[in-house]
Amino acid sequence: MSARRLVDPLARPVLDGAAVLKVLARTGLISPIRPDRLVGMARSFLRWGSSPAAAYAAGAARDPGRLAVIDEREQVTYADIDRRSTAVAHALAERGVKTGDSVALLARNSAQFLVAMVAISKLGADLLYLNTGFAGPQLGDVLVTEGAVAIVADEEFAALLAEVAPDLPRLLAWVDDASAPPDSVEALGARDLPALGSPGRESRHVILTSGTTGRPKGAARSAPGMLAGVLELVAVLEAIPYRARAVTVLAAPAFHAWGLANVLLGMMLQSTLVMSRRFDPAKTLDLIETHHADTLVAVPVMLQRILDLPDDARRSRDTSSLRVAALSGSALAPTLAARFMDDFGDVIYSLYGSTEVSYVSVAGPRDLREAPGTAGRLVRGVTVRIVDDEDNDVAAGDTGRIFVGSPIEFEGYTSGEDKTRLGALTSSGDVGRVDESGRLFVEGRDDDMIVSGGENVFPAEVEDCLHQHPEVADAAVVGVPDEKFGQALVAHVVLRDGASVSSEELRGHVKKALANYKVPREIVLHDELPRNETGKVLKRELTDSDSDSDSDS
Repeated sequence: MSARRLVDPLARPVLDGAAVLKVLARTGLISPIRPDRLVGMARSFLRWGSSPAAAYAAGAARDPGRLAVIDEREQVTYADIDRRSTAVAHALAERGVKTGDSVALLARNSAQFLVAMVAISKLGADLLYLNTGFAGPQLGDVLVTEGAVAIVADEEFAALLAEVAPDLPRLLAWVDDASAPPDSVEALGARDLPALGSPGRESRHVILTSGTTGRPKGAARSAPGMLAGVLELVAVLEAIPYRARAVTVLAAPAFHAWGLANVLLGMMLQSTLVMSRRFDPAKTLDLIETHHADTLVAVPVMLQRILDLPDDARRSRDTSSLRVAALSGSALAPTLAARFMDDFGDVIYSLYGSTEVSYVSVAGPRDLREAPGTAGRLVRGVTVRIVDDEDNDVAAGDTGRIFVGSPIEFEGYTSGEDKTRLGALTSSGDVGRVDESGRLFVEGRDDDMIVSGGENVFPAEVEDCLHQHPEVADAAVVGVPDEKFGQALVAHVVLRDGASVSSEELRGHVKKALANYKVPREIVLHDELPRNETGKVLKRELTDSDSDSDSDS
């Protein structure tokens, strides 16, 4: 039986009308609405389509006083965001922004991020989401290559922008001292200005790849249209049990594909998003307790940091309201998933996807308990093929390259480059397999594969093995040149506080579980591993130099 035949039944067709209604009712999106408010919601979508502008205008029409966002300074309603974003859109237009232009957003999680995002979409301009961890040269390069005509940025980046883009028109998002300078989103949003007409075009969202293996590239996605947007929403809601008008603690950065996806979901669900500009594990638990949060949106390393808190710090908070811990952005170690669910209940829903292929599969609590390490089952409407180097389908259970067809079409990079395609399917850049139950397993990046002594090794398997050692807090495995074997494995490890395990003990731990050629030649100890803003390990920094690490091998 081929992998093609095994995966095809999982590429379920789009839901029929009855199934859509069932999911929407379970979620709570179908509920009584006053006729006049229903008319207002319809007008919002007719004017703005399926954009962020439409979602917040519809939320303001349905329930103007409902809280849309709670950040470190204020609580902002749906009506507030609709009104403020109109005024900020006028300010951007006054600075020359036109429909179809590209406007950059360089901001941490806050109400100002949302206001700016909605304002840009009201002009029909494209949204370019910038990583807050960019260095100056990288930031300047992206602004030029993506053709940004203006930028909305937090005050902390003002000096950096003055250096790399001094002539670019800009507005201030978050201001550190809580003042409201005249060119800030807060001050400009306080003006009472007339509503804008439809721009006749829906914004594209340009999300930058993580850049862990090279220069970040812009991946553009157009608005899907109303019907397609509803069906995509329902497909995700079928896989992850979000609820309408719930409270979500958004710990993941909103500029990243996963954080942004949950901002957009929150708009459609009319949720209240609770945000902090920087992640803090104890504060995150406080926010869940204080706001009786239903959902936590995070990346896996954030769960690790929560579990690293002292036992009394974790258990002193009441997190019983938490139903869903929605994760994506990087691989979820099996031991991390199990430990977190042992402490907080079976709440993890881990989504596998990428900036390019969008969502692919979701592993819920049952999947993670029964098949540790799985990426879960395909989201409805997604098609996957697993193929060998000649693009032939591999046998069931065998490893191959993953190609994905998603309802959210990848339009290629804004530079004109493209991912490898296989017919209508796009390469995820990963390799994996499907088990007999139809669960997908992702074994690593295609370009991460290490060939040692003629044997293929995927770092994720060795990393998972190291994570299972009780004294290991974090691990990453890279390949380095080796005269005898071509490449050799080097493991970079962070030990738990107070641990004293030796490198030979760790190598022995791997040797007991895996083949000899998968045992790292060397163990390098670190206080922490280099990660980007979304929690991915920057392996190029590990391979470039180990000069700052402390090896006991």
